[in-house]
Amino acid sequence: MTKIDDKSNPPHLDTENLIQAVDPPSSVTDSLFPMDSHEFPDQLLSSYDYELPSALIAQTPLSKRDGSRLLVVDSPTHHHCIFRDLPQLLQPGDLLVLNNTRVIPARLYGHKTTGAPVEVLLLEEKAPNCWLALVKPGRRIKLGATIIFTPNEQSDTSIASLTATVVERDEATRGRLLQFNVPEGESLEHLLNYYGQVPLPPYITDSEASPEQYQTVYAQHSGAIAAPTAGLHFTDELLEQLQAQGIQQASVTLHVGVGTFRPVEAEDITAHQMHGEWLEVPPATVDQIRETKARKGRVIAVGTTVVRALEGAAADGELQPFQGKTELFIYPGYQWRVVEGLITNFHLPRSSLLMLVSALIGRQRLLDLYQEAIQEQYRFYSFGDAMLILPEVRTN
Repeated sequence: MTKIDDKSNPPHLDTENLIQAVDPPSSVTDSLFPMDSHEFPDQLLSSYDYELPSALIAQTPLSKRDGSRLLVVDSPTHHHCIFRDLPQLLQPGDLLVLNNTRVIPARLYGHKTTGAPVEVLLLEEKAPNCWLALVKPGRRIKLGATIIFTPNEQSDTSIASLTATVVERDEATRGRLLQFNVPEGESLEHLLNYYGQVPLPPYITDSEASPEQYQTVYAQHSGAIAAPTAGLHFTDELLEQLQAQGIQQASVTLHVGVGTFRPVEAEDITAHQMHGEWLEVPPATVDQIRETKARKGRVIAVGTTVVRALEGAAADGELQPFQGKTELFIYPGYQWRVVEGLITNFHLPRSSLLMLVSALIGRQRLLDLYQEAIQEQYRFYSFGDAMLILPEVRTN
């Protein structure tokens, strides 16, 4: 059984493992945030705990993406379907909003000039060829150190060499700024195909997945360090069927980063600070959403990253085209502005993603549904099954 207790963090994506390796987080005691747990249970980190048998953590995606199970939640009932049933579960005039980010080969391995091994997870490009990254072991990587990267085994032996210099420490992420030394005539984006690997979450320990199985079929814009996993269930054929049913599609871009996966550490979750993630909500998508709402259609977000993008772009009260970063943290009590329904996977205990979905459906109902999903042997996490939360369920 996977049990998350009051003194541990869930086994998140490598970002968290590397964060703690770089600089273990300072402890936060309950006494810093006195509250009546009976009066404010939705604000307590421990209220988002549940037990999951490790056998239910999906290690490999299904051979047919749309063959995954789908827990459909309406009001006040719920029922069990298959993801390919989606055209019959939505209505003509509905709008699906997709995150078209693409996962980059963000994990690199190399060594210092002394020969000591180094692991790097790229987070965000800050300047040309200068990336914010999590580095392991961080405490041994001093400013000015050079990292010499090792190409993948299948790489062309004639590929250019790749090194980086540590130029700065970033306190917010406990990471480092790496200035890559890219040979003239080459691009870092090209070299990453030979030196980098698509990072899978650490709870996926025995997977037969190919890198493309950790990309959505509609991925376009490179920049994410993790996939928007709710979208992994779609096939080109299913998207065409939805279109034929009068269910429209629009896109946003949110490059999934450390903000999505950084663990919530404070027992009072309102003290948690999200790390910013870059997003773009284009004018065409804003127009589609406005038109959908005007004709009484429903806006269905495909994944929590789409939720953060749309609600982040509407932070001033009304949805507007937006390009920039969001640090939006959604938890119960949040007042929804754009999103009405949600397609999402099953999330880790105590995670900000579990809190976001709780804000839409209610924490206790969500945890009850998770218990039923466990009893029904649903597959959990990135390569697992999905949940469709229809608009009539939304709590506010």
